[in-house]
Amino acid sequence: MISKFNRKDLISLSELTKEEIEVILNVADMIRTKHKNKELFVPLLGKSAAMIFRKPSTRTRVSFEVAMFQLGGAALYLSPNELQLGRGETIEDTARVLSRYVDGIIIRTFDHNEVIKLAENATIPVINALTDFSHPCQILSDLLTIRDKKKVLRGLKIAYVGDGNNVCNSWLFAAPKVEMHISVASPLKYAPDKEVVKKAEKIAKENKVNLIITENVDEAVKDADIIYTDVWASMGQEDKAEEKKKEFLKYQVNKSLVKKAKSDCLVMHCLPAHRGEEITDEVMDGPQSIVFDQAENRLHAQKGILALLLGR
Repeated sequence: MISKFNRKDLISLSELTKEEIEVILNVADMIRTKHKNKELFVPLLGKSAAMIFRKPSTRTRVSFEVAMFQLGGAALYLSPNELQLGRGETIEDTARVLSRYVDGIIIRTFDHNEVIKLAENATIPVINALTDFSHPCQILSDLLTIRDKKKVLRGLKIAYVGDGNNVCNSWLFAAPKVEMHISVASPLKYAPDKEVVKKAEKIAKENKVNLIITENVDEAVKDADIIYTDVWASMGQEDKAEEKKKEFLKYQVNKSLVKKAKSDCLVMHCLPAHRGEEITDEVMDGPQSIVFDQAENRLHAQKGILALLLGR
């Protein structure tokens, strides 16, 4: 039995309530348990999803395709070269056509507004599998992972160290909603979006949790339960990679930095990792790393999302 979930789409965690986040995590946990117990659970039997991917992917593509298959459905991978989008068809027309064929659309693209337009014109659920602004599926799987390891979310402190990118934005929306404290350490030039921070500060104030934006990495990781990092140069920013390496040198997650957090602090990275840059091998492969558990949970969290949105 799938819990009631009234939203049509998953576009940004800024739109979800704490209760809706909990429903996704609980359904994901339930489906994961059934699968590990080898119980057949196919709420998407006979359903299909179109996967529009403008960006390359390992975890997102594989996890969504496997999730659809294990839930009884089918996923169709569509690159821009395989769609009329590549020849000038509008995203609005693509949404209207795909709505006649499939039961849901999963999109991974650059421009966040493209996802919004797709959802506005589709009559079926649209799932944001990553944009330059937001990465909700990643953070939902991260929350599931943290809850697995720490048993609670409320009251924990997460320290995000690195570029104020799409993953950082989504964490700023999510952490205060689930009553986690959050600190972000990045160079001023690469700090998170000011409007995102403004919204996050409002949520943090309402939920009485701390939110800190700082250039001081030691301040950020002090008393942290989780240290989280990501690549310094995201997809599409390859021309800035060398410049960013210099700017972010002191933001590397290494053994010395981890020692400045709580003794039982966990380390997370959404992958792919540039080992030796934002994180060292010693930390990523060390006992405090839960990087590959978090990667596995992309599959389970996305099953929860798919079951709730497409299983109606």
